[in-house]
Amino acid sequence: MSNKTERAAWSGKWAFILAAAASAVGLGNMWRFPYLAAKYGGGTFLLTYIVLVFTFGASMLLLETALGRKTGMSAIGAFKHYGKKYAIIGILTSAIPFIIVPYYCIIGGWVTKFMVGYLVDGPLAIAAPDGAYFVDFVYGDMSTYVWMAVFMAIAFAVVALGVKGGIEKVNLVMMPALIVLAVGIAVYTMTMPGALDGVLYYLTPDISKFSPELVIGALGQMFYSLSLAMGIMITYGSYLAKKESLTQSVVRVGGFDLGVSFLAGLMIVPAAFVAMGSAEAVAAKAGPSLMFITLPGVFTEMGGMATVIGFLFFLLVFFAALTSAISLTETCVSIVEDGTKWSRKKSMVVVFAFIFLFGAFINMGYNVLISVEPLGPGTQLLDFADFITNSVMMPIAALLTCVFVGWLIKPQEIIDEIKISSPFKLEKAWTVMIKYIAPVLLVVILVAYVAQTFGFISF
Repeated sequence: MSNKTERAAWSGKWAFILAAAASAVGLGNMWRFPYLAAKYGGGTFLLTYIVLVFTFGASMLLLETALGRKTGMSAIGAFKHYGKKYAIIGILTSAIPFIIVPYYCIIGGWVTKFMVGYLVDGPLAIAAPDGAYFVDFVYGDMSTYVWMAVFMAIAFAVVALGVKGGIEKVNLVMMPALIVLAVGIAVYTMTMPGALDGVLYYLTPDISKFSPELVIGALGQMFYSLSLAMGIMITYGSYLAKKESLTQSVVRVGGFDLGVSFLAGLMIVPAAFVAMGSAEAVAAKAGPSLMFITLPGVFTEMGGMATVIGFLFFLLVFFAALTSAISLTETCVSIVEDGTKWSRKKSMVVVFAFIFLFGAFINMGYNVLISVEPLGPGTQLLDFADFITNSVMMPIAALLTCVFVGWLIKPQEIIDEIKISSPFKLEKAWTVMIKYIAPVLLVVILVAYVAQTFGFISF
């Protein structure tokens, strides 16, 4: 029986859209988008982000999804389909999820711990001064390995149930639940004294804040948030039927991701305004400290609702992290399955073992190997894994993909695949984007984010 006959498939267009959107919605939406929006004038950043999602972002999503559907393979096989010499692009792209999943599961473990912590330890313990609860847990508690394993086990269980039986069914529950939770928390937050100032700041464009740094910040956030250059969209595209419209699907995926990012900002910026009083104070907090230290402090201001809101917020973040982890893990399994011709079960066992062992190694950067500071004082192995994938490998993989489609196999190859299921009125604009504009933007992302990591610029 051929590989294509055995290949998993989505039950329909909306199964793919929900899965791709679930993949795109992750931790970056929750802790980085609100911080960037606060830093760059709220509405001005939002408008810039919207333009980028539906131009550059949608173009790249379309390219990867169509490439996957045309070849019926995950990343390595998709590029190799056009000649063995192109397999190197697929290998680079495929290496990325194998590095990201282990450290993503570590952070997923932190989220799971905090979610349970609101029910077991209470909001006051979690909001201890100077982030003591978070710091003591991450750096001083070996149970981080257990929480990482718990989060991994949940993600693995869903993937083990298959594309239709696991990923589709879970996304059908978690994505609507995620939206409902986000709307509910945002509405409740906006009733707090002082929150409306944050809402106004978040939604009102301030043109004076527009700058090259804003564009680079929005560009990077959009690129990482949409799950580009990780092999995910190629894999998910390979499960998509020829009759389903690619153009409509990718626009809806972009819309989902944009919507959740917007809601995350609407939850977090006004809430942080209540506690800190200004955009500058909110903008000073990014990444884990915003989610695990600042926001628990905000939730304690909610009195009797602190436990409920804190738990629901981390449940929401748990859903966001889990949906992305499932997509990344499925991509890894598909890559191994396609490359080795092993059964799906054997491929899963190998992938799960690798992810657990590599995750445990990266987690040692917070305890056993804390003296190892790969990017300078105060950095851990997780920071290095994040840097090498997000700031170096992903932009390079996306750049090579654009060159591959735009200049080697030619855009018409992908355009013909897109036109199988729907008209493609913007094919000329898409061709210009892939051949000329996207490569320039990807070089900007690569240079800017590497320079930021080493302290040459800040945005």
